[in-house]
Parts: sequence; structure tokens; C-alpha cells
Amino acid sequence: MSSDNERSERPGDGPPEQLALIRETVRQAKVPRAKPRTWRGAALAKELPVARVAVNKGVLHLDQFFDYAVPEELDADAQPGVRVRVRFGAGAHQVRDGRREGGRLIDGFIVERRAESDYSGPLAALADVVSPEPVLSPELLALTRAVADRYAGSLADVLQLAVPPRSARAEAKPSPEPLPPPGAPDVGTWERYGRGAGFLEALAGGGAPRAVWTALPGPHWADELARAVAATLASGRGALVVVPDGRAVARVDAALTRLVGEGRHAVLTAEAGPEKRYRQWLAVRRGSVRAVVGTRAAMFAPVRDLGLVAIWDDGDASHSEPHAPLPHAREVLLLRAAHDRCGFLLGATSCTVEAAQLVESGWAQPLVADRGQVRRAAPLVRTVGDGELARDEAARAARLPSLAWQTVRDGLKSGPVLVQVPRRGYVPRLACERCRTPARCGHCSGPLEAPGERDLRCGWCGRDAGGWHCAECGGTRLRAQVVGARRTAEELGRAFPAVPVRTSGRDHVLDTVPGRPALVVSTPGAEPVAEGGYAAALLLDGWAMLGRPDLRSGEEALRRWMDAASLVRGQEDGGTVVVVAEPTLRPVQALVRWDPVGHAQRELAERAELGFPPVSRMAAVTGPGEAVAAFLAAAELPGDAEVLGPVPLPPVAPGRPRRPGDPPAGESWERVLLRVPRGNGAALAAALKSARAARLARGGGDPVRIRVDPPDIG
Repeated sequence: MSSDNERSERPGDGPPEQLALIRETVRQAKVPRAKPRTWRGAALAKELPVARVAVNKGVLHLDQFFDYAVPEELDADAQPGVRVRVRFGAGAHQVRDGRREGGRLIDGFIVERRAESDYSGPLAALADVVSPEPVLSPELLALTRAVADRYAGSLADVLQLAVPPRSARAEAKPSPEPLPPPGAPDVGTWERYGRGAGFLEALAGGGAPRAVWTALPGPHWADELARAVAATLASGRGALVVVPDGRAVARVDAALTRLVGEGRHAVLTAEAGPEKRYRQWLAVRRGSVRAVVGTRAAMFAPVRDLGLVAIWDDGDASHSEPHAPLPHAREVLLLRAAHDRCGFLLGATSCTVEAAQLVESGWAQPLVADRGQVRRAAPLVRTVGDGELARDEAARAARLPSLAWQTVRDGLKSGPVLVQVPRRGYVPRLACERCRTPARCGHCSGPLEAPGERDLRCGWCGRDAGGWHCAECGGTRLRAQVVGARRTAEELGRAFPAVPVRTSGRDHVLDTVPGRPALVVSTPGAEPVAEGGYAAALLLDGWAMLGRPDLRSGEEALRRWMDAASLVRGQEDGGTVVVVAEPTLRPVQALVRWDPVGHAQRELAERAELGFPPVSRMAAVTGPGEAVAAFLAAAELPGDAEVLGPVPLPPVAPGRPRRPGDPPAGESWERVLLRVPRGNGAALAAALKSARAARLARGGGDPVRIRVDPPDIG
């Protein structure tokens, strides 16, 4: 083939007269050709020629809306809620023909169309409408604004959490037609709770009941959540359920499908992949489905006519978002319940102090079963304390007490046995050697620590605590509590050579196990469900859970224990749980009595006396020492704000994963805690946000990090 033939067949080439004709046609066009970069010379929309845009700039000093001119060609598509591309950062000198030009292209959302702008200078034009699909409703905008203000963050950061990335292929596919509301479900196992039937009736009747639900142990919680959703759907309204992980999503998804059939709810999880998740999200926004079940990311799902928001196991760390501004799903759903005036359900087998406070304040009602129902559903719980371990030959030889060995032998006769072992990496805290009461600062009640086994100091305010003595028993000797369990699976395998041993943990999490005899060794939170329930469970190394240097260590240990024990058969069916921990401690006693609500109420009363969250509101300010000091000096904190610290943060070794708030590897950072009464939480967040915005506006990077309501304060 000749080179001439090759040139004639290239795309875009053509005879010279044809190209000349095209150029002449363009020159003679009456309407000026619109340039995507500036729309220079293009006519503007005849009505509402100004678009107010939320730009995707997460820096706090730019946390506001910006006005742009709307070219006439984009008028039809540039509606409130759509994604747009805009030029940002052009200087006032970059003006041509009355239109600001230049700047960098960034994404944004139109929040409003206006007849005129509040800005008196020339406006830049919208660069492009990415998609005519409206994805940011006024309700979602109001929610994200409220979340940003509560957590001292920017609207742009929250919008990135609330609106998933676009998939053009998903947008091109129409969503299915919505199905008619299902009939109201029967009460089912909700009849075991005193107010359970009334709660479902209120939802089905269009009411907005608010409840804190302490679920009975066993496999029925997913079905009970599904019935609450079905009752809400029967009223013609929508429902949203947020659970900690994909395994819990699968259980609620299956229960809801069994109850109301397919096509009535969407599943929103990160594991679904971007296109599928966006397609499901669009089906919710378009009103094709009225119910959502998902993990943390679903807390912003744009459910229409919201009638119920529900969260399961609010104490699970998975509900805390690791990206700025670090919101917690429970608090977001509380905001949604208030803004949408819808029903609220917080459920778990345990009870957090935040849940107890909702009940104590009267904002929510308790949904609990009577003691007779609890005794029938819960397993028998037995304890092994330090004294028994010291006298037990088997415990000294193999780390497992005789009672545990006997429980395993008896359980393996009728089914699988669960062995819960704390994860490695639990950091010990100090406690009284005599009575095991946690050692706390006499000034601020923070936890005491002895870094490098040197002098005692407070982990919150940094004060020296060399003269410490136990407030409970007067003891002066401290104990660093036991950490971890060693070779548990190997030891059990050698002790029971004919029994299969399965493990479930961070690297490989099992969802279910068969109901035949086996030993299942699991870390907390990774326990698989056994068909027919476990015959028994061992909860080992209780000190490793109770001894974490965290205000929530007792609550968290009880939650982990109850989650595992809830998988065991009831006492009437021979289910037994053995916990290796001192029986006099409050969380252990609560487990034995199966009384998570009583434990949470006592924890709440104690925190109220000491001024701990949730009775107060806290914020953590971290960064290099000089930067933190300068930040606090410039911040106009509320008058009743209490400053605790600074204290040095543990350095992060190179190559180790960083958690939110950790200093960069090799750097020395400090932390200051700010505490205010609960009613001044909004003022504290606003002051911190203003101070950080002012620092950023002065230019340069700001190493200071802010976290409102930090989950781990020591």
C-alpha cells in the first residue's frame, strides 16, 4: 500500500476542499463558539444566571460556597445537586470581557441557582456539568453541613464521605420501578421484649419511636432488625440500617430478603465495588428502593421519606470513620433522626455509656427483656480468678485452668467450642496490685503510666504522680497487667489431638462453622457463627482486655465477651461460658449476671462524677509541641474549657501502620485534651475550627491535628 493511500485513510483526514468548507462554516456561525475553559463571549442563562457551588476544597479557610456564572448552553443541565467542574484560584487581575478566567479545574456541586450574586466582582463561568444527575439533595446538604460543624471539619471533606464517586455506566442504566409497600410484619421474636410489639406498631403506623434495644443473646437479632425495617416500609416510608461489618450486613440482608422479598432494599458496602455500589446508591436516591442496609459508609445514604434509622453494635470501632473529619456513625444517625424527625433504634447485645445516656436523658426509651427471658436465652457464665489460677496445677503448667479444660471436654461431646483470645498488641496499663483498681491521676482522673518503667505520670495532663496510692484499698504497689495469649491453638491441638482446630482472626475471618465438634480459636470480633450455636466458650486472658490504657477498657471488654457469649447456646440447652478474669471486677460481674445495662448505668454515673465523656465533650489537639502551644494560644476557647496536658505521644516506629492521630514516623508529637460541659460542645468545635482556619489562611502547612470526641483518650 502506498504512503498516499495511508494518509487518505487516517481518521480526521479528508480532501482539502472538504476541510476548507468546514472551516468556513465555523467562521460564518452567528453564535460564538463556546470555549470549555472560559466560555469567553458565550451568552449567560436568561434566568437565574448564577450558580452557587460547593467546591471540592477541604481546607477550612475555604469552607464556604462560591458563585459562578452559568453559560446558556449549560442552563438546562446546571441544576441544584449536579456535579460540575469549575475554575478555582484565578486572581482578580485575570479578567477578560467581564469574565474571570484562569485557575485550576476542580470538582464541585451546585447547591443553588440565583438571580444575582452577593459578590460584586466579575464571576468565572462554570467550566462544565459533569453529569445532569442530581446527587446532592437539600436534605443531604443540610446533614453534611451539620456533621462538618459538629466535628470541626469542612463541608467538602464530609461530601466526599457522603456522595460516592461517579460511574457513568451506572448512571446510564435506569433504576427499577419502586415496589408497593409490603404488609406489616408479625411481631416474631420481638414478643420477648416488653415494649417490642408496641415499637413495631408505632413504626407501621407512621410514628417515630426512639429506643435503645438490648438484644437477647442468640441468632435472632438480624431478623428482629429486619422486622423493624419491614414495619417502617409498611407505613410507606424509608429505613436505614448501619452495622459494623460485611458479615453483619449479609445476615441482615438475608433476613430482610426472607421477610419482604427482593427488590425492596439496597446493600451499600465498600466490598461491592465502585460501580455496583454507585448503582445501588442511585437506586436509593431515585426512590426505587426505600430501605438501605450497609456499613459505616451507608450512614449518609439518601433514603427518601426516612422513617427509621438504626445502628447495630454502636460500640464497635468500625463505626468510627478514619477519614476527616472522623465522624461516628451513631452521632450521624442521631443528627438524621433529629433533622428528619424519624424513628431511631440503637441495638446491641451489650450497652455503651452513650446508649445509657440516651435513655437517662429521656430522649430514647429502653427496649429490654425481663429477667426470665434473659435467663432462658443466656448461657451459664463461670469465672476463674487470680486466686484459683495460683492454686491450679493445670493453669501453672499450661496457662489454662482445670475448669476450662473440663468445659472444653464436656462441650466437645455435643458441638463446637469457641476460644476467644485477645489480639496481640494490647498495651498494658497500671493497676493496684492488691485490688486491681486502675491507677488514675489525682488531679484529672486520667490513667497513670510509667514509660520505660520510670517515674509515674498522668497520661492526660502529664503531671507527676510519684506519691500515688490506691483510692480503694490504700495500696501503693502497682501491677502491669497481663498481655496476650501464647500458642493457644497449638496447645489446644496437642491437648485434643482428635479434634479439628480452626482459627479466625485478622488475616482470615471465618463467617460460619459447622455444628459438629471442633475447637474454634478466634480473636475478638472475628468469632464465626456456629450452626446451632456453640456448646461452650472460653474467654481467655481477661486482664489483657481489661488492662488496656483506655477509659473504655471495661465497657469494651464486656462488649467483646458478650458478643462471643451470645453465640453460645442458652443455659437450658447446656451452654457454658468460662471467663478467665478476676470475678470481683465490675465487667466480669455484669457478664455473670448478663446485665450490660446495669454496667453502663454505673459507668455513666462514675463518668458524670469525674466529668468524663459523654457527660462532657472533649477534643484532642495533637502535633509538634511548639505548634500545639501556638495553636492553643491563638484559639478563642470557651470560658469553661479545661486544658489537660500536654503529654508526649508514643512515637511510631518506621514501617508500622499509623492510626488516625498518630505522629509521622520518627517525629515527636504532643497531645492536649480540651474538655467542656456537654452543652458547649458546639462552641468548642467552632473555636477549634476558626483557629485552624486562621492558621491555614496565613499560608504554609499546619501540622496540628484536631479530633472532636476522640474514641481513645487513655
